[in-house]
Amino acid sequence: MTDVRLLLLSDIHANFTALQAVLQHAEQRKYDQVIHLGDALGYGPNPREVLDTLRDLDATCIMGNHDQMLLEYADGKPDTKESIVSIALKWQIQRLSERDLNCVRSWRDGVDDPDVGARYRHGTPVSLDNYTDSVTSAREAFSQWQGRLCFVGHTHVPAVYATLNAPVGEWVKCQQFPDGGSYMVAPSTRVILNPGSVGQPRDGNPHASYAVFDTARAHFEVFRVTYDVARAQTLAREAGLPDVLAARLAIGK
Repeated sequence: MTDVRLLLLSDIHANFTALQAVLQHAEQRKYDQVIHLGDALGYGPNPREVLDTLRDLDATCIMGNHDQMLLEYADGKPDTKESIVSIALKWQIQRLSERDLNCVRSWRDGVDDPDVGARYRHGTPVSLDNYTDSVTSAREAFSQWQGRLCFVGHTHVPAVYATLNAPVGEWVKCQQFPDGGSYMVAPSTRVILNPGSVGQPRDGNPHASYAVFDTARAHFEVFRVTYDVARAQTLAREAGLPDVLAARLAIGK
């Protein structure tokens, strides 16, 4: 296994204001490689700036459900029912170039990284759309996937799910990080690690969330970062996006 420090980002949701604050904070923590675990797009007012930044970082980007939906709309798939999700995605399509769309098309639904010994996927180790959001869902994922280390997003809640290398179902535990914190991955455990959401946290803390994983120490650390929420709200409202998308940023829900 290569010794690296991974900067783990997820669910930016076109909130460039939050992404800038996170990257400024992460600079002081040092990292070697950037992994984005899906949903760069959707909801927010700055899709182009977020994609440009991920390209500049040479990030490994995983396909998220909003990214996938945006491509489906771009390819002409009819919308069954208008929602705040579809309104935001269709607004974003008008602001993205063909180069941007092709960049998103290149993202894969999951990547296995042999150097780190990890899987990167949006929802669970075995699904783009399902959520790893409970001990029950984690137990099911562990039973379907035999790896040791997986990084996911999708829930917008930073957390660790861990199981002993024993018959699945005997022992699965969850630890969340509403105010940040760290977790040492013991040699005997298998884990699913979620850095939380950069652009739209949903655990009641409006501060942006990201993580750094140090492979040499098997150490996962979640950071919560204050950013100019009012600025992000103003940009969303000026874009004419549904007001709920701006309002929820202030309460982390």
